[in-house]
Amino acid sequence: MRAYIKFIVLTGLLASECKNDAIPKGTPECIANMINQIKGQDKWNPPAKVFRYFYKGQVVYFIPQRCCDIPSVLLDEQCQPVCSPDGGISGRGDGKCTDFFTSRTDEKLIWQDSR
Repeated sequence: MRAYIKFIVLTGLLASECKNDAIPKGTPECIANMINQIKGQDKWNPPAKVFRYFYKGQVVYFIPQRCCDIPSVLLDEQCQPVCSPDGGISGRGDGKCTDFFTSRTDEKLIWQDSR
């Protein structure tokens, strides 16, 4: 009986670990496709994350910079680029949304690479 209980607990823990890598329902298809593309790449350093925010009256998705001089990406719900809030050679992004970090609201982590 104890072995059975250990099996159930271990299975539950493993299943909950897998859910951390799941893409939530309601995520726009183009964002889910981007996440799946990231999953097909080598693991980023730091690991990839996708956040959802409200910014200037719209829902946006933020993918933080992954390394060095690579800029972050801010996308609308149709995966159209809004801006690069930070990163790049200057570390300040493309300068098109300098108020993003002070104006964004309702942060929600949509996905993170758990590899």
